[in-house]
Amino acid sequence: MPITSPGFCLDPATAPFVSPNSDHRGTSRDSIASTTHATVSAWFACLFVAVFALLTAGCSDSGVSLEDLEKAAAKIDVSEIEIDTEADDATQMLDLEKSDLTFGFIKLTDCAPLVVAKEKGYFDDEGLNVTLESQSNWKILLDNVINGQLDGAHMLAGQPIGATIGVGTKTSIVTAYSLDYNGNGITVSNDIWAQMQENDPALKSPTPKHPISADSLKPIVEKYLQDAGEPFPMGMVFPVSTHNYEIRYWLAASGIHPGMYTESDIKGFTDAQVKLSTVPPPQMPQNLEADIVKGYCVGEPWNQKAVVTGIGVPVTTNYDIWKNNPEKVFGVTKGWAEKNPQTHLAVIKALIRAGKWLDATDDSGKLVNRMEAVEMLSRKDYVGAEKEVIANSMTGTFVFQKTDVREMPDFNVFFKHEASYPHYSDAIWFLTQMRRWGQITEPKPASWYAETAKEIYQPAIYREAAEMLISEGKLDPNEIPAPDYDGYREVSTDFIDGNKYDAKDPIGYINSFEIGNKDDEALAKQ
Repeated sequence: MPITSPGFCLDPATAPFVSPNSDHRGTSRDSIASTTHATVSAWFACLFVAVFALLTAGCSDSGVSLEDLEKAAAKIDVSEIEIDTEADDATQMLDLEKSDLTFGFIKLTDCAPLVVAKEKGYFDDEGLNVTLESQSNWKILLDNVINGQLDGAHMLAGQPIGATIGVGTKTSIVTAYSLDYNGNGITVSNDIWAQMQENDPALKSPTPKHPISADSLKPIVEKYLQDAGEPFPMGMVFPVSTHNYEIRYWLAASGIHPGMYTESDIKGFTDAQVKLSTVPPPQMPQNLEADIVKGYCVGEPWNQKAVVTGIGVPVTTNYDIWKNNPEKVFGVTKGWAEKNPQTHLAVIKALIRAGKWLDATDDSGKLVNRMEAVEMLSRKDYVGAEKEVIANSMTGTFVFQKTDVREMPDFNVFFKHEASYPHYSDAIWFLTQMRRWGQITEPKPASWYAETAKEIYQPAIYREAAEMLISEGKLDPNEIPAPDYDGYREVSTDFIDGNKYDAKDPIGYINSFEIGNKDDEALAKQ
């Protein structure tokens, strides 16, 4: 006897079928672990629902017999369905302690891994519901991580280090992920650039030789100090920022004193020929245009903004000051990391995937995803700058002047060169600069630098997240440091002054500079 029911009809030609290649992004963390496994389950579920409905109710105004059902089932193509007996291991869903997260960021292009992880669904894939909130400045961002309003944030590489050792606000912050290498520039006003050209005629070329040192700036600084009776004004973004140490490095390499920090001078103006004031990144161009500062060091897109608006000239980038220097990290409080270890792992997994996506290239070496990233970052809720401004650096070029446009494929590095790995040697470099300029007020033994780096940088978490991605087929083992890597990058002379940096000899490195603190050599053996 036929079975009938109003309002339901199974049409064999349109029977529900889920493709083995369907995108299951956005499913909950408790859903089936792999696409293939989900496909099989979904198909059987659809078939069961259809059969159950028919058997209990029937089909509209026409009768459907059991023979009709058999014919319908026979028409469903199951030839391409593959059952993976190891599907549950293909995607390792972590037992999250917390799934709703809020991360902070500053409107700079190097927040890109966070934006990409959200917009490409990598956070979703890990069962994370992430909200990204822009912060007005680095201090507020750090305060909001400490007070718990933010779960974590896009941070200056020096922030976890400075906070942990008590330079400014003291709180233990850790990082298991480096967001990028490079990405900064030093820009001067048009008037200062014209004076630099007068001091060094070689700079009058439409395409002057790079890198450009601060040699031609030195007489300008000295004359300003004599005429105005105060230091030459320039800007950087935060006392423990890479920008602060980079502009100090650039100036001091040419014999210009950028000032010392002391217990009584936390602004770092003691003995300064150049007064380095703290200015939030998006406000740099307007401060330059208003002649509040004569130049600044900042991340993108705020150097390119000066070029596009015609108010200044970038004279160097931090790639030239220190090739492949660490710039930003993803930071959380130590307490948050200890309370949410599985959630932390899931976040790092998503960020690793985002960094890899950002640095993907075709066979010719061209970055293939950067324009899509530019589209994301240009949105008002992210960086909010014009696409052409962001694209200048993000797509592998850098505009110093309209006549001086240079290919710089490594201006922004998010994954290659092991950029996302938290290297101990990177942390130690920041510590040496903090001691060099007096933010660390007392001498420390060499062992202290190594121990402090290991307290803050957490490569074990990165490696565990990476190994999970390798097992899921989303990462190649050759894309991360070898298992026996000790966390110290090779000794390097890739600095604008050619000075050698050996992270295993922090005391020798501090003492190698003409300007800055000097420590007892005996500390090198302690």
